[in-house]
Amino acid sequence: MEYLLIILSVLAIGIILFITIHPTFGGSPSKQDFERYLNFNHYKNGKFVNQSPTDMKMDVSTILSLMKDSLTGKKNLSPHNPIPISIDWNKIDSVEDSLTWFGHSTMLLTLDKKKILIDPMFGPSPSPVSFVGTKRYSEDLLYVIEKLPQIDVVLITHDHYDHLDYPSIIRLKDKVGHFFVPLGVAAHLMKWGVKEERITECNWWDEKQWDGLTIASVPSQHFSGRGLFNRNSTLWNGWVILGENLRIYTSGDGGYGAHFKQIGEKYGPFDLTLMEGGQYDKRWSEIHMQPEESVQAHLDVKGKNMMLIHWGAFTLAYHSWTDPVERAIGAAKHKKVNLIAPNIGETVVLNGRFQGPNSWWKALKPKNTLEIESSTPH
Repeated sequence: MEYLLIILSVLAIGIILFITIHPTFGGSPSKQDFERYLNFNHYKNGKFVNQSPTDMKMDVSTILSLMKDSLTGKKNLSPHNPIPISIDWNKIDSVEDSLTWFGHSTMLLTLDKKKILIDPMFGPSPSPVSFVGTKRYSEDLLYVIEKLPQIDVVLITHDHYDHLDYPSIIRLKDKVGHFFVPLGVAAHLMKWGVKEERITECNWWDEKQWDGLTIASVPSQHFSGRGLFNRNSTLWNGWVILGENLRIYTSGDGGYGAHFKQIGEKYGPFDLTLMEGGQYDKRWSEIHMQPEESVQAHLDVKGKNMMLIHWGAFTLAYHSWTDPVERAIGAAKHKKVNLIAPNIGETVVLNGRFQGPNSWWKALKPKNTLEIESSTPH
């Protein structure tokens, strides 16, 4: 028993040291930052909170049900073969207004000749270390960063690993003009070598003018944290990007709520909405939308065209990997919403003539083994 206690103690100390020392876990807001947060209605008891009360409890029954699902070997959770990706770099460089999707929530947006990269996650796994957790459906995309054009702006919606990737930022930071992030997230970037003057932190409803664009931080209903001890120490958000002729909205992660109508009233209508709608489960329904809710949220913000995001790259929930887009297509048809579903790596020209989904995923056979991240869903 004594030897067991010693081993467990050493293991616990090792884990704490790893979390404290390894740079992938990022930094922490300063004491002055935390004091400033006290002035905000959505910061209580040392944590950021959602506009509406959100149940984030993981009780024993929930944990047991998750363990059960992880052992059942459900089918179709990931594609049978790696998803092929073809990127037209000439099109990215030459088209004035376009969007290129790299899977999950990572997108390169060209708007008014500005290159805007959203939630840059090109790494192999959305976890602190690459050998733990689910693996990317396609090949490792870190090489893409070397081929990207100079990036004017990076927008980050929150600090979870599937949206803020340490290996990606390390490779990307020297070719980015400026970072816009929610409150507290600057600490991560600065620990990774990004200069403070190249970072703008935003609270909900902050609106910034940048090189002819309007960039606004808007609420989402989610949570944050990269370690065991910093849950909700940083903020989460969505982004509104207003150009000369186009209005774009990306929801970030989050459950369905009244904030969508608020965003629509203030900034709608939008030419294109990028709506989170993957990695859902009834057990965490308040922090991730079902696809049908994503379509409704698109209508709430007064969107004209919709693209479903947060799918197509990683298995973080227990549904079929194609379930999000297929359900979204069904809901969009029912509510007469124009939904696009480009191939991963495809560049969509934002010229007002958006083509419907071509169902590219149907050509990829599913496999029957379970690949799911072992940590709390992001």
